[in-house]
Amino acid sequence: MLARRDALPAAERRALSERITTRLLALDAYRGARCVMAYASFGGEFETADFIADVLAQGKALVLPAVERGSRSLQLHAVDDPARQLAPGVWGIPQPRADLCPRVPVSRLDFVLVPGVAFTPRCERLGYGGGYYDGFIRGLALRPPLVAAAFSLQILHELPVSERDQSVDRVMTEDAEYRRNG
Repeated sequence: MLARRDALPAAERRALSERITTRLLALDAYRGARCVMAYASFGGEFETADFIADVLAQGKALVLPAVERGSRSLQLHAVDDPARQLAPGVWGIPQPRADLCPRVPVSRLDFVLVPGVAFTPRCERLGYGGGYYDGFIRGLALRPPLVAAAFSLQILHELPVSERDQSVDRVMTEDAEYRRNG
């Protein structure tokens, strides 16, 4: 799946990402959110830059995760200037600099954009194998809307998921929306 996704030409990835972003920004759950968690895209992922720019332009609080490898967890940080406050972290993924970005409690989140490698129409999610987001989702006392953005080529009828793998509530592609409960 990673090879298929990464084989998308840059211009096509950009165009598909723009279409997905338009769909994400139209969601009521996003429009009503005050505090939005996203992620800085990396490699062949859905490009999050326009989504992040809209979060900030709308005056919403932006939260980005930093991978804490030792505890295998995500640390949440407020970011208001991604160009200045992000640096390459684990695996070279852009993440907030702890010295510039205050920690944010998970209880503040109103909307979460979740990355992933592949998804099903039932919103089952297969990540990169580290379990960081699965642990994060399992640990949510109150579950804000969990939405994944993916290219349609990342939607598969079946995935090798286990009881540890956490689903999302919606998956948005460039031409479809999938909901976990129908």
